[in-house]
Amino acid sequence: MKRSFGRTAASLLSLAALALPGCLYAHIRVPLDTDLNETKLGAKRGEATNRAVLGLFAWGDGSTQAAAANGGITTLNQADTEIFSILFFVYNETTTIVYGD
Repeated sequence: MKRSFGRTAASLLSLAALALPGCLYAHIRVPLDTDLNETKLGAKRGEATNRAVLGLFAWGDGSTQAAAANGGITTLNQADTEIFSILFFVYNETTTIVYGD
């Protein structure tokens, strides 16, 4: 019985890994700006991060305002989001990155 359950679990995990890209490990960055024609990044950069473990515990202030304050930015020019995830919800970080002056 235990061996059968282990094989079934391993098969399901393998299927999920093939069907869902990034479900085991993901580290990506995406822009939050939709008009990138003449975007200037600025001289300063600030970051703010939210973290979560097991989908049960979450902490942090990942707001644009917190990122701007951390970078000493008063005028925002561009923003990105960086996502770091291990096994979907086992560990997850979402970082807001802002650029400006």
